[in-house]
Amino acid sequence: MNNPAEQIIAANKANLEAFEGAAKKAYAGVEKLVDLNMTASKAAMGESFSFAQAAMAVKTPQEFMTLQTGFFQPMAEKSAAYFQHVQSIATEGSAEFTKQVEAKVAEAQKAFGASVDQMVKNAPAGTETAVAAFQSALNNGQKAVEQTQAAIKKATAAAQANFAAASKQATDMAKKATKV
Repeated sequence: MNNPAEQIIAANKANLEAFEGAAKKAYAGVEKLVDLNMTASKAAMGESFSFAQAAMAVKTPQEFMTLQTGFFQPMAEKSAAYFQHVQSIATEGSAEFTKQVEAKVAEAQKAFGASVDQMVKNAPAGTETAVAAFQSALNNGQKAVEQTQAAIKKATAAAQANFAAASKQATDMAKKATKV
């Protein structure tokens, strides 16, 4: 496959297949979130009705405070578990998507590099300076893409760490609030 047009068509076909795979994985992640939300909503509704029924049977303010504390303390723990589950779904989907994108970008860069090499070999005499400038610009562009990917990975890791720390802090605050 020495024809640059054939290489571009093949690369586009591979990219479309990769996009389809990524879309399917994203859809699977959304399905997991919907399932999680449905399960959590069903459980919350059941617990709310149980609490309401128990509250109607309360006879003293002290009993009500005990009931309320017993209701809200596990809720804080369940909320923390819910958010951790959401984070794990998002992290899993993000990792898979990133891995696929990086692989496809590497393949596309390789295919594009092969096309450029083929064009350089067939460049007319006297265009060496222009070809060298083009190759230099291409190399600089590839370096910029690599630096951007590294920065995105670093930012994603920092965001995930911040989310985990915020979740833990919120859980700890909720636990303290329900003990008071």
